[in-house]
Amino acid sequence: MTPGHGLRPRPDTDPAPFSDTHTDTHTDARTDADTRTAADAPARATLAKAASENFPVAPAFLPRAWREGLMAVYGFARLVDDIGDGDLAPGGGDAVLLGLEPAAGDDRLAMLDALEADLRRVFAATAGPPRHPLLLALAPVVRAHGLTPEPFLGLIEANRQDQRVARYATYGELLDYCELSANPVGRLVLSLTGTSSPERIRRSDAICTALQIVEHLQDVAEDLDRDRIYLPAEDMRRFHVAEHDLRAPSAGASVRALVAFEAERARALLDEGTPLVAGVHGRLRLLLAGFVGGGRAALKAVSAAGFDVLPGPPKSSRSGLLREVAAVLRTAPRKG
Repeated sequence: MTPGHGLRPRPDTDPAPFSDTHTDTHTDARTDADTRTAADAPARATLAKAASENFPVAPAFLPRAWREGLMAVYGFARLVDDIGDGDLAPGGGDAVLLGLEPAAGDDRLAMLDALEADLRRVFAATAGPPRHPLLLALAPVVRAHGLTPEPFLGLIEANRQDQRVARYATYGELLDYCELSANPVGRLVLSLTGTSSPERIRRSDAICTALQIVEHLQDVAEDLDRDRIYLPAEDMRRFHVAEHDLRAPSAGASVRALVAFEAERARALLDEGTPLVAGVHGRLRLLLAGFVGGGRAALKAVSAAGFDVLPGPPKSSRSGLLREVAAVLRTAPRKG
């Protein structure tokens, strides 16, 4: 699922994908370790952002193999988003890792192209190993779970689209964007846990699209600073909202009504996806309940703010999220 809102856990920080390997010579081991530490620094900076996500990326109650897989997928998805948003660590380290000059770190399309080339090395055994440490960590996960390139390519294409498209005319166009930007993550979660099926994918897509819409609602002001608006233009016209209304320090009645309308759409999508929780067992059930509960808690925070998202993203409390997760578990009884 795409990262949601409300919970800021300490992630499972097992460094296995980037841990040092032993060598026969202590001096060589120390030199190699120093080299790897320098090369891995951009990757570690990316993974560290898991701690600031609003619900758990790889919670400790999951099996180790799932946690490692989820962190590898998160690392890739976070790297793609950081490239697309211009949020990479300064210095061009990620560009160098992808085979580009440091200055290319500011060329988002060139970076996305280089990342796609590196991703294809993950899936093409004869092309040599990938260059970026985050993709090196992803490669064994891909092999172990038989993952396909399509979800990863979708995430890259969504960020390419962000460089070309700054406004969405219709809700349908926004849903098409979510198909690239959000839904692949949920499908990867199902694949990593061996629970994928057509019906579960459909429910997962509804949840992921809902979470993406909620994130867009919370980040209206931040997105506008990037010259992006994810509120459909047809809906803005319907509620008599102009772009300058979104630049106000506080939302007027029209903006609040528009946000409430989009929030209800997200709520309906979450409701459509919630039966996914009842269809799985054990720790996966708890994880998926966390995703749905996180979305519901975020929507409650938006509502509690009077749908005024312009001063900054409304956030739910940890206790609020836990209440919503418990409610999801109560209303989605165990299957069988």
